[in-house]
Amino acid sequence: MADSALGTAVGPDGKPRCPWGLSTPDYVAYHDVEWGRQVRGDREIFERLSLEAFQSGLSWLTILRKRENFRKAFAGFDLAAVAEFGDDDVARLLADAGIVRNRAKINAAITNAGAALELKDGLSDLFWGYADPDRPAPRTLADLPAQTPASAALAKDLRKRGFAFTGPVTVYAAMQACGLVNDHLAACFARDAR
Repeated sequence: MADSALGTAVGPDGKPRCPWGLSTPDYVAYHDVEWGRQVRGDREIFERLSLEAFQSGLSWLTILRKRENFRKAFAGFDLAAVAEFGDDDVARLLADAGIVRNRAKINAAITNAGAALELKDGLSDLFWGYADPDRPAPRTLADLPAQTPASAALAKDLRKRGFAFTGPVTVYAAMQACGLVNDHLAACFARDAR
């Protein structure tokens, strides 16, 4: 049941959630346990940034359901391993029906692994330097931006450092996923569970 004043939807367990978090069981689990929770660590940030890039133009549900396949295909998102991927690996990935087979996105993940290894303080520290924890709580989905000045600045910084497929919208989605911003709706039970 949707709450028109707050934008939340009440699930069968009686908990108010961001309405997208009730559309499928996959989303319920992702919303309740993972999305918006603070994530740190270069591998962890790299994984989420890569998955958000693969999601571009597709449903997040597609990526979520293929996530384990992505982890296997991309060596657990180990930066050093992915940075070493060559032509044979690209061919293997393009033939892997378990992931999104897009050459530009595959090449971007490999490029980004190498760029992340070049960061003096690491990818996690770079990302968290752009955290925006004090944004007001969104009341409805209409209050959620596609990008913010912080995501635009981080995207520009990433591109300057050699990253690819990291525009401000993709970066903002990664920021949301990693808890750099708290975009759970104001009345969502998960907002304060971070």
